[in-house]
Amino acid sequence: MPLTTAQILPVGLLVASNIFMTFAWYGHLKFTDKPLWLVVLASWAIALIEYCFAVPANRIGHEVYSAAQLKTMQEVITLIVFVGFSTFYLKEAVTLNVAVGFAFIALGAFFVFKGPF
Repeated sequence: MPLTTAQILPVGLLVASNIFMTFAWYGHLKFTDKPLWLVVLASWAIALIEYCFAVPANRIGHEVYSAAQLKTMQEVITLIVFVGFSTFYLKEAVTLNVAVGFAFIALGAFFVFKGPF
């Protein structure tokens, strides 16, 4: 059974949303010399773009996914994006305890999508 646009598009929109969200929340950590008020304003500007992806992702996605599934999808995508961001942008290594913690979150996502028991 082929996937529909309503199944695929929310994933792509959530990936884009999370890239912007991660930069809004953590990108300023490389600019500690800038005043806090400035990085807050810059973060809000980036977050506005993030919302332009997140809201349609959830509206379109809710046609085929439950709200719990959409939230779970968003959290797993957030972790994947964050690992890449943390590694490549912030140059911080992902430790074993972080990997294990994220794996437990992924296991929780499996149960959300597995269906009723």
